[in-house]
Parts: sequence; structure tokens; C-alpha cells
Amino acid sequence: MKLKFDPLSALLACGEPALSFFVRRDLLGEVVGPIEILWDLPEARRILKKQKLDGRWRYPGNPKAGIPGQNYDLLETFRQLGVLVEQYGFNRAHPAIQRAAEYVFSCQTEEGDLRGILSNQYMPYYHGMILAQLIQAGFTNEPQVQRGLDWLLSMRQADGGWMVPVQGVHPRTPEMWQNAPVRSDPGWHSSHLATGMALRAFAVHPSAHSNPGARQAAEWLKGRFFKPDHYYDRQAPAYWLKFQYPFWWTNLLTALDSLGRMGYPADDVEIERGLAWFVENQAADGLWPTGYGSGGKAEGMRRWVGLAACRVMMVYELLRG
Repeated sequence: MKLKFDPLSALLACGEPALSFFVRRDLLGEVVGPIEILWDLPEARRILKKQKLDGRWRYPGNPKAGIPGQNYDLLETFRQLGVLVEQYGFNRAHPAIQRAAEYVFSCQTEEGDLRGILSNQYMPYYHGMILAQLIQAGFTNEPQVQRGLDWLLSMRQADGGWMVPVQGVHPRTPEMWQNAPVRSDPGWHSSHLATGMALRAFAVHPSAHSNPGARQAAEWLKGRFFKPDHYYDRQAPAYWLKFQYPFWWTNLLTALDSLGRMGYPADDVEIERGLAWFVENQAADGLWPTGYGSGGKAEGMRRWVGLAACRVMMVYELLRG
């Protein structure tokens, strides 16, 4: 199973410096210079200028109604960190990333979880994604990261994955969000939305990806491809095919990336089904639909998604014949 069209020409033709850097380095194996050359690009500088002294980025809008006490600055910090780390290669050598990490760790509770986006309620999905960003930025050995991984393992469902505990609470009152965190019943179904996001922290970690608990979660996740989630958040099967970069919500691309990092082979039955979708749905220019419409921003996202997909294809040795 190989790709039908060459995606590299479309990726290189865009002329975007950061994207071209990663295409040449990661897909073509070229020597392109130090990653620091991306840190002074205009978009990266624009993001850095908006960082506050304590390391956070301020959320630009009003928090979602109905959830009092939300810390949406943590959500915005997650979003901006994703851009800096995944699109511009920032790491802990840059003082802005050090400050951002300090802010994130200030949101860690004594239990070990990052908290705030859902007010005082547990959020294993965002917790996993934020940890993954810090691990990718070089904070692998920080004790706060290990505590965060341990907390995730303590929150798994009996079937192997994760869910967001408040998904099982009805009705949800304004008071609930600021009350003691809800703990899920271990017998409730996992959510593939939550599992894919939580698993990301283990997948990008150089040693935690082999943890037996993480492996069990991975086995559960790959059995959910193209199925509806058990809970209403991004429940429809169509969400498996809505791609974005930097990675955020669980979809087919993020799941294949994580599973590839964890060593699953292309001939695994479920992974083979997932890879077949990318082979069968490749456009003539070599890239893929993102599921998020058209326009200038959408086309830019399509190219970054294309880079991410090509990296996955390389892991599974499908990019080149």
C-alpha cells in the first residue's frame, strides 16, 4: 500500500518558510540549519509579543457561558504553545517556553492534574495534550510531568481508555463546576475523544509510550476508528476525518501518529484500515481534505495537515516506494 500521488511538490510550492523547513528536514532529509532560525519569523514574534510576564497568553474572548470559574487563559496558553512548539520548533531553550511551562505547572494540583479549563473539574483530555506539548519542548524529566503521567494512569477506565468525568453527569448545574471534582465510575465506557488526547502525552514521551497502561489505552483506541464516540462531544463518526494542525482533537491522523510513535506496525489490522483511508482519499495534488471548508486559512491548514500526514506515512513506510 503506497500513496498514489507525490505530496512533496505541493508542500514545497507554498513558500511558507516554517513549513518548507520541516518538509526539507523531515521528509527529504536535508540539512536545513538550526531550528532557531524559525524563532525570528514574523508570526512567531507576533505570538511572543502577546505573552504575559507570568508566562500565560490571555484568552481573547469571553469564556463559555454556564461554566463559572473557568481559566481560559490556560486554554489559550495551550493553543499558542502548540503553534510555537509544533509549527516553529520552539523548545525549552527559549525563555518564553520556560515561562509558559512555569505558568502551566502553576495550574497543577496536589493530585497531579492540570486544572482550570473546566473550572475545578478534571480534564484528562486537555491535561494529556498540554503535557504532550511540554514533553515535545524538552520538559521530559521534570517531576511535574511525571506526576501528570501518573495521574493520568490513575484515571483510566476499566476498558483501558479515558473519559472526561463530567460527561457522565446530568444535569450539570453552575455549582457543579466549582464543587469537588467528579470521579467517573470505572465501569463507564471510555471516550475516544478523551483517550486519544490523553494518550498523546505517553506517545511523545521517549519511555512512557511503553507503559502497560498506555499500551492498553492504545489497543482500545485503535479499535474505535470510524465509530461514534460513546459521549456527545464530537460524537459523530465524521469527526474522525476532521483534521487540524497543530494537533488538538482526536481524529484519524492524530491517532495514527500516536500509535506509530508507540511502535504499532502498518500491518496491524486496524491501523491498516486507517492508513487505507489516506491512500484512497488523497487528492491529485498529493494532499488531503481537512473537513474544515475552503479559503486562505483553510488551505494553509491543509498544507500543515499534509506535512503531518506525510510524517505518519514515513513512520509506516508508505511515503516512498
